[in-house]
Amino acid sequence: MARQQATATQLIDDDRVRVTRFDFAPGAETGWHRHGMDYIITTLTDCPMTLEEPGGDTRNVLIPAGTVYRRDEGVEHNVINGGDTIMSFVETELK
Repeated sequence: MARQQATATQLIDDDRVRVTRFDFAPGAETGWHRHGMDYIITTLTDCPMTLEEPGGDTRNVLIPAGTVYRRDEGVEHNVINGGDTIMSFVETELK
């Protein structure tokens, strides 16, 4: 069964950064993707993420509201809201 897609709202896209807000209904996903740039995530809500990763691995993580973390270009995954309330974060990609 196909999952609902997360809503992506682009906030900034200029020469230096692309900033996108993601809002997930319970069970919604980003879909499989590979990050083409280094990026920073700022969580707006508690984020109970289910991460599907290459090779069939799945892991569950809870990232508290207000947390900021960064990842390098090349990360490949599908992010799913594993909770029962709306999950939101802002992704800042560094060009």
